[in-house]
This record gives sequence, structure tokens and C-alpha cells, in this order.
Amino acid sequence: MPFDRYNRDINYVRISLTDACNLRCVYCMPEHMTFRPRDELLSDAELRRLITLFAAVGFRKIRFTGGEPTLRPSLVDLVRHATQTPGIEAVGLTTNGVLLDQLAQPLRDAGLQTVNISIDSLDEEKFRRLTRWGSLRDVQAGVAAADRAGLRIKLNAVVCRGINDSQDVVELARMTLNQPWQVRFIEQMPFGNNSDFQTRGMVSEAELIAVLTRAYGPLELVNEGKLDGEARLYRLPGGQGAIGFISPVSQPFCAGCNRMRLTADGVLRLCLLRDNEVNLLNLLRGGESDEAITDCIRQAVQEKPWGHGLAQHLIPAARGMSQIGG
Repeated sequence: MPFDRYNRDINYVRISLTDACNLRCVYCMPEHMTFRPRDELLSDAELRRLITLFAAVGFRKIRFTGGEPTLRPSLVDLVRHATQTPGIEAVGLTTNGVLLDQLAQPLRDAGLQTVNISIDSLDEEKFRRLTRWGSLRDVQAGVAAADRAGLRIKLNAVVCRGINDSQDVVELARMTLNQPWQVRFIEQMPFGNNSDFQTRGMVSEAELIAVLTRAYGPLELVNEGKLDGEARLYRLPGGQGAIGFISPVSQPFCAGCNRMRLTADGVLRLCLLRDNEVNLLNLLRGGESDEAITDCIRQAVQEKPWGHGLAQHLIPAARGMSQIGG
């Protein structure tokens, strides 16, 4: 197992399949965005090789991300490869849901277990304002398809001050009353290309709990506050599902971090909110052996920093969120 120097079990890698997206969410990227040429991204063969090597090192969980991973034509085949790789115990997907209506059942047939779907508001106008190009109906159809396919569903909402930080939060949380889903509210995190907007728009976990308490009464803490991944869970009175708060700014969870991120252009990101990176693409295309690449991954795990530096006003500047992978 790949333990880092702080004795954290780093067993989870999030693999970005593309930096491109079919939406332009205001908290993620500018409307007019230039994406990397295809030949600068990891090929399917390179991705399959790295998945096998991550498993050999001791990683047990993979989540495919983007940009928007459903834009990758080989997504279903890559999911199948990951689920059939010895040592990989869990495979998930994070998506905006726009194309999920077509893909949910093929992905489930390929072995996908969980899907995280971005849905920042149930109000069509606000949803369009936040995503710039998005249709709420497309995403809702994707959620329904994922449910029919038997995928475990988590719904992610990035909360933006003054846009979707009040009644939208209440309505999104309401879905957990009658569905076994997890609705997760995510604090905005500052990145170099959009840090001013993200810093001004951040809404804390405490503020959101206050909004929901006024609407529903006291929330029930789940599992004594132990994090589910990065989310602290609560339940509405009488609810079937759970509400999660992912609060890296106001409630950092660095001590329990177990993940690394592989960007679409083959760079291993050691911490989401720091610019420490190790280039695996150069090793792959430079003809390095499997042993050399796994040694590099193990060394990267040892170099993983303790946590982010937001409290010291250290804001990552090298990449935007879509260039890293969610």
C-alpha cells in the first residue's frame, strides 16, 4: 500500500480524461476557453498502462474526471479496463450529466459503481446562468438514467454567493427526503485563473447549515462526523439520503487526504491546491520501463504535501480546475 511520509494511505487516484468540457461554469472556466491539442493528452493505451501501474503500486480506487469525461469516446472501454484490473476495488465517475442519459447503462454494464453528477440549481434560469450553456432537463435526464441503471448517485452543487446560496440549497437538499442519494455542497476553491471570483463567492459550511436548519430544523450528524471521503454528512429529519459538505477552505480535511490526481496531459498532481507535480507523460513517451514509472509514482506519494496553503494566502496558479480534474 502506498503510505506517504505522514502515514496517510494514498489509495485513490482521480484520472482526468480530457480538459475539454461542453459547459462553461462560471466558477470553473472562462466562456472562451482554449483546450489542449489531442496529441498532448494521454492516449488510451497510455491510460490503460498507467491504470495497471497505479494498481501495482497499491492504489485501490479510481475516479474518472475531466473537464467532462463523457466527451472521451473511449470512456466505457477505459471504465471496463479499470474494473477488470486486479487490485482496483472501486471505480467511479464525476460528470456534468449532460450526456449521461445515453451512457449510464453502458457504463454500468462496464462495471461502473458510482457517479457524481454536478447540479448547482433546480431553477432552470439559475442553472443556465451558472453553466452558461447548460440545460437542466438534460442533467435531470442523466440523473434518472443513472438511477435506472442502478448506479450509486451523489449530486454535487458548487455554491456561489448571491446566486444559489439560499433557496436553491433548500430545494437541492429536499431531494434527500425521498431518495437514497447524497447531495453535496462544495465550497469554492481559489485557482489562479479565476481566484478573485472564487474567493468572493465562497459560502462556508456553517452558513449553509444555518440555511438548512432554518428550513428543516436541526440536522442529524451522520457517523459522528467521520468524513465520507471528503464530505461531512448530515441527514434531514426523516430523510432517506444524506447531505454532504465538502469544505476545503473553512473546514480543511488534509489530515485524512488519501488521493492524488492525474491530469489529462499526464501530470501527477500531488495536492489539488498546490502546484507540486510530477510528469508521467514524459516517462511514458521517453520509453521508461514499468518499474521506473512505478518507482516514480511511489516517490511522488512520499513527496505529497501535508495540505494546502490557503490560510497563508498561497493560491495555486499553474492550472485551473478543469485542467487538473475535479
